[in-house]
Amino acid sequence: MKLARKVVASTLMMGAMMTSMVGCGTNDSAATNSTATNNVEATTEAETEGKSEVAEGSIDLSDSTLDELTITHVTSPLNVPSIIQKNKNIFVDEFSKNGKSIEIKYAEITSGADQTQALASGDVDVLYAVGGTSIISAAANGADIKILNMYSRSPEAFCLYSKDENIKSPEDLRGKTVAGPVGTNLHQLLVAYLKQANMTIEDINYVNMSIPDAKAALDGGSIDAALVAGPTAYKSKQQGYHLVTNGKGLTDAVIAVAVREDFYNEHKEELQAFMNAEESIIKFINENHDETMEIVAKELDLDKAAVEEMFTQYDFNIEITEEDYKAFQNIADFMYETEMIEAPFNTEQLFIK
Repeated sequence: MKLARKVVASTLMMGAMMTSMVGCGTNDSAATNSTATNNVEATTEAETEGKSEVAEGSIDLSDSTLDELTITHVTSPLNVPSIIQKNKNIFVDEFSKNGKSIEIKYAEITSGADQTQALASGDVDVLYAVGGTSIISAAANGADIKILNMYSRSPEAFCLYSKDENIKSPEDLRGKTVAGPVGTNLHQLLVAYLKQANMTIEDINYVNMSIPDAKAALDGGSIDAALVAGPTAYKSKQQGYHLVTNGKGLTDAVIAVAVREDFYNEHKEELQAFMNAEESIIKFINENHDETMEIVAKELDLDKAAVEEMFTQYDFNIEITEEDYKAFQNIADFMYETEMIEAPFNTEQLFIK
């Protein structure tokens, strides 16, 4: 089922800079100069509409034709950069600093498949936090999608919980019912965990469920184990449920920022400013830890202590590392082995050269 989308606009409009001219001389000359001045002012105002003064050392976007940028806005499970960015209006401020007033629109799309479809259709310009499996699935099916940079890595935030403390190894899951979302980091975690005992998904009863539904099924006792992440995993721990395993060493849980290649080629300078803003977001998070935790806790309706604990599980470095390249290839191989894609896929083609 396609999830509903809510697009929320966050705007800024900057005033135009006007040039003034002062004339002197006879009355006739003064009238002529006044008319000329008014013409210059009118022309200047028209030319500078939608532009802002360019800060020294910035990218000059004053001639950019991009007037609005639609990005995905997903806060769960713990997308701290997205929450801080919107709270502090960082993208808007960065574009303004570079001489261009660009309206930021937010598309609240939580499904990875729906995100990549929105990108392909042009409804969204930037996927600001999209999972590796979604990127590869779209690309393997011919979609124009490229990785701009990284968003996060959080293998320990993805967990397999059970009420049964006797489930301590992959073999203990044989014949058991496990629920979680198919085609995700959690699915990859489960397959990798079973593989340690030379088992496959066929050796258990795997039920495709969303994270909230899997947690509810575990609470109700209708399944033996649930694949959960973020706040749902934290709540499972607080309830005293048994942690069978987390994703460390099993999944890289990579989340990236993605665009269409044609959009990148047309708006390279604007996207460079976007990436500069991403760096500013991470700098704010690093330099304002307490304020960041308070903002995120309020946004997600969580205790600050819960956010503090979960935050340690995330790496929000936006640079693409060699480990990230390997992680994406591992995901592609996993998707091919589990028949989620029809043919082997070389993930080198996902990255902008």
